[in-house]
Amino acid sequence: MADSTSKLDFQLYCITGANYHPGRSVVDVVEQALIGGADIIQLRDKTSSKQDIRENAHKLRQLTKRYGVPLIINDHIDIALEVDADGVHLGQDDLSLAEARQLLGPDRIIGISTHSIEQGLAAQAGGADYIGVGPVYPTGTKPGRAAVTTSYVQEAAAQIRIPFVAIGGITLGNVDTVIAAGAKRICAVSEIVGADDPAAVCRAFKAKLKAAANDSEAQQPDFAGTGVIVNGVAQRTTARTVWELICQHSLEERRIVVELDGEIVVREEWSRTSIREGAAVELVHFVGGG
Repeated sequence: MADSTSKLDFQLYCITGANYHPGRSVVDVVEQALIGGADIIQLRDKTSSKQDIRENAHKLRQLTKRYGVPLIINDHIDIALEVDADGVHLGQDDLSLAEARQLLGPDRIIGISTHSIEQGLAAQAGGADYIGVGPVYPTGTKPGRAAVTTSYVQEAAAQIRIPFVAIGGITLGNVDTVIAAGAKRICAVSEIVGADDPAAVCRAFKAKLKAAANDSEAQQPDFAGTGVIVNGVAQRTTARTVWELICQHSLEERRIVVELDGEIVVREEWSRTSIREGAAVELVHFVGGG
């Protein structure tokens, strides 16, 4: 995974979409989004020529550098390298994450579109720096793709440990529901770049995200940890669920069986099963077969 923590300190992710703003240039619209507070920009263009995409990439690289904001290129690794973009975003059917990392090196960002918790966990295990979770709602940018709904947002919030961004049909009218499902980062396309005033829309999104973050901090009680017994050893843990405990023991990618107070907990229930004071947990790791 890239050493890109600071670059991924974002809340509002904006993706280009020239079809949503005929008569206005991509650069002009993106600059308005940046003025409004967009934290990261992705150049996504599925219809233009490679040369047109390359020219816009160069222009957006200059613009995003001026604003100190990361630039991500969708699909085109060669263009990302040419313009010195901060990273790329890949779909499930694009170049593999491992191949992309080999081409890009260790320090550039790689984001992966995911449409299920299984894909999200696979991308995380494979070294993705962040994942897209969506489409949350039906969207014109993904015609024919079934919406994952806020159910996947909830699963990602419980199980994904790298940054994830909710995407797909998100508007100022429904973003509160997406945030309530556990999203701390959101992405919008048409709602931002198709607006008459992209800066105002970005400010409104950021205000909602900031308010939700402040509410979450205010409601978070002091938590000194829970006393549990793990594989016969007494310890205190800040894990609130079985899944969090598994992650604390770096077993999330292993084949394990979980027993809580003498009862087997199936994998599907790990993120929903709470850890109580005095609980006895057995984490049995299978290291081979035969």
